[in-house]
Amino acid sequence: MNKITILWVDDEIYLLKPHILFLEQKDYKVISCLSGQEALEELKNNHIDIVFLDENMPGISGLETLNEIKAAYNSIPVVMITKSEEELIMEEAIGAKIADYLIKPVNPNQILLSLKKNLDHSRLVSEKTTANYQQEFRKIAMDLITVNTYEEWAELYKKLLYWELRLEETDDSGMIEILESQKTEANNQFGKFIDKNYTTWFKNSNGPVMSHTVFNQLIKPELKDSKTLLIVIDNLRYDQWLAFEDPLASYYRKRKEVPYFSLLPTATQYARNAIFSGLTPLDMEKKYPKWWKNDTDEGGKNLFEEEFLDSQLKRLGLDLKWSYHKISSLKQGKQLAQNFRSQKNNDLTVIVYNFVDMLSHSKTEMEVVKELASDDKAYRSLALSWFKNSPLLQIIQQAQGLGLKLIITTDHGTINVKQPSKVVGDKETSLNLRYKTGRSLSYEEKDVLIAKDPKNIYLPNINVSSSFIFAKNDLFFAYPNNFNHYVNYYRNTYQHGGVSLQEMIIPFTVLEPK
Repeated sequence: MNKITILWVDDEIYLLKPHILFLEQKDYKVISCLSGQEALEELKNNHIDIVFLDENMPGISGLETLNEIKAAYNSIPVVMITKSEEELIMEEAIGAKIADYLIKPVNPNQILLSLKKNLDHSRLVSEKTTANYQQEFRKIAMDLITVNTYEEWAELYKKLLYWELRLEETDDSGMIEILESQKTEANNQFGKFIDKNYTTWFKNSNGPVMSHTVFNQLIKPELKDSKTLLIVIDNLRYDQWLAFEDPLASYYRKRKEVPYFSLLPTATQYARNAIFSGLTPLDMEKKYPKWWKNDTDEGGKNLFEEEFLDSQLKRLGLDLKWSYHKISSLKQGKQLAQNFRSQKNNDLTVIVYNFVDMLSHSKTEMEVVKELASDDKAYRSLALSWFKNSPLLQIIQQAQGLGLKLIITTDHGTINVKQPSKVVGDKETSLNLRYKTGRSLSYEEKDVLIAKDPKNIYLPNINVSSSFIFAKNDLFFAYPNNFNHYVNYYRNTYQHGGVSLQEMIIPFTVLEPK
């Protein structure tokens, strides 16, 4: 293995001989020079891993040398060392993306710490993360045996996501595989938990916040004291929300985060209509038959969200000035961003943003997106890249400037489906890959949650003898006809509508402007 090579630039380099000897004893190679100009020549002629750069030197200054280095060798970390504690110099150095900033006199251990932080950081973090997860693995395994409430499931899911995000920063594929197996086992147990408890959530007040109660229980209390922007990002998984937090932190601070549960099916026409109406699908069909459409009905299934919201606000006695916007294209997003200040006098501004759902469906239909979102890590990264460059973030920036409270939530999540489960139905059977409703359904009972009487879980009957089935874990429904083609086309795509941690446990977050 080649020694790590340090380029140390200081016009009084002879005073640093003890430091250089210390580093050489630690098996580092040190090249020293007296000026910025010499440093640039050394960089041309040698492989350099890190630069220690004095700020105050004759000829071209340390800051000028820093800019030259960054322009030509941007990937090489530069540690600025200076006698000056002037804030302006610090700001200029930080603005030029220095790796560290040390004030003279420095001692050898400071130098060593800076080296480890900048050159050994990834390895040290990886080793520590792996060791910590190995310790946590047994606890999670025990929790999977004992977890028995929806609160415990929400916490366990967030713990699994925490380790997923930590481990993906390491190179330990073995630990990542172990975590994936724990997620699979968690979904197996979660399916059993939902099978046993889901029906009871509608019949007592001890159930979780769900799609049809989230507005009354969580959103309504936030509308009393400030003007609010409510953003519902369609199909936003909890791990994607966690990735979105970092770019949001420049504008908003999180005040409250509550995991809540999407109702079944975890599909837009059911879950999002339930959010805006404050009603179960069964009650929507009864009270608003002109607005509600079942799976087999023709036409759009979410065309009356604004009307549902209006009826809920009136039912809750909320006399607000409000507006509703559905964004399904870049053009619509840009138009709202350009005109967002016109919303400043609203008590409540509601935005439904559809991009993440479109991304999910594009993975099924477009080869290039299949490549870009090949697994959960890549899918999360693609969603984050969109968010950081989207009109939605521009709207959030403007909302912060207007002093608006921000609520971000979603209607349901999604899961990467891996294994097919055979199902047979008649021509009237719904087409979704994660749930089916229809008559005379034939299926593998072990693979599904069954609602033979949909009214028990507050879903409408399309026909008198219709039932619902929901796929568990990472299964997807496939018809026996042309089975292999169907399986190859849909395997490793993102689908929703069924029973999984990823689809059902979703974020609700309240943020205050900075």
